[in-house]
Amino acid sequence: MSNELYQVVYNGQILPGFDDAQVKANLQDLFKATHERIERLLSSASAIKSNLSYDDAQIYLKKLTEAGADVRIRVQEAPIEQAQDLRLASIEFTGRGGEYFGIWIVNILLTIVTLGIYSAWATVRNNQYFYGNTRLDDSSFQYLANPITILKGRLIALAVLVAYVALANLYIEAAVVFGVAFIFVTPWIMTRSLRFTAINSAYRNIRFDFQGKYGEAFMVAFVWPILNLLCLTLLTPLVLKKTHAFIANGSRYGTTPFELTASTKVYYLLFGKALLMIAGFAVAAFLASRAEMPALAAVIAGVGYLTLFGFFMAGIANLFLNSTQLADHSFESELKPAQMVWIYLSNSLLVVLTLGLFTPWAKVRMARYRASCTSMVISGDLNHFVAAEQTRTSALGQELGDAFDVEFAAV
Repeated sequence: MSNELYQVVYNGQILPGFDDAQVKANLQDLFKATHERIERLLSSASAIKSNLSYDDAQIYLKKLTEAGADVRIRVQEAPIEQAQDLRLASIEFTGRGGEYFGIWIVNILLTIVTLGIYSAWATVRNNQYFYGNTRLDDSSFQYLANPITILKGRLIALAVLVAYVALANLYIEAAVVFGVAFIFVTPWIMTRSLRFTAINSAYRNIRFDFQGKYGEAFMVAFVWPILNLLCLTLLTPLVLKKTHAFIANGSRYGTTPFELTASTKVYYLLFGKALLMIAGFAVAAFLASRAEMPALAAVIAGVGYLTLFGFFMAGIANLFLNSTQLADHSFESELKPAQMVWIYLSNSLLVVLTLGLFTPWAKVRMARYRASCTSMVISGDLNHFVAAEQTRTSALGQELGDAFDVEFAAV
């Protein structure tokens, strides 16, 4: 018996005396997994844990039974290579403000001395520092972009911007045509920018990639926002979901796609909570104003703004990460609105008081907090990913986005 391996098998039913929601909540707490992961785990009969000794199988049997799942132990005839064991791997940021200050100040000085030319190298050095100090499961991320490639893209973007300004001053008709044409170029800039960033990012020597399509980018950049305006902004949660889906579903780790699993309902619930907050603070401020207490009304309005600001900063990031999956692996984000507001406000104040010199510490502080609240729920291990053959991608798309102030991100 000591040489045999065992499985704990779920038969697709819950025990009498438990309801479905209660069992899911118990298992979510037991495995530290997302709601979506537990939903899939309980969707059909399956082996919940494999490759166990008899004593370990008995422990899992007891815990799962107490959670309300109808499970049993069976002998495992052969070891299963890809067991469904779940473990939580925290993301850690190891950078220090004083250490980053040296990189930051040198980057600024050399960029000034070289009239901006060094900015491409500064971008690479900054990203390499933050990527290299971000660790997951005892491995660091890598940033692999070539500064020369970024510099070429910036020079082309600068030339396009100068041409546009010249046309706007000399020939207004040509400037209008240029502007209309740029509308159709913008989705291309978005997809190229996202792909350039992804393909130059790596983890365990496997590069990321982005395969989003031009049509999807056009819908997210123009069609959905216009429809939202026509519907008096009632489609705002849907537009955010479409944006998240475009980024998540287009992203790859090697050859494996990411997937956004959140429903549209979840996005509307997030914005619904925000509307209730707005209504509550607005009523309180109005009552204070009617009571001839303008100072109190101003304080209530300020607190309401900060509350809403923190709610969206943390809520949107949490929603995106908690709803993103990579094969059988998922992510968890637990950013707190109050903490986000505190870090943001204190960082801003210290940056102003130090005339900008606190900026490196501010960036490191925010990166450390975001990392401390983010983890990956790993099913089995991360060794089964296969690196895709990558093609060289121009930095032109990303740098045009910078030159024309086109930003595109999930959070």
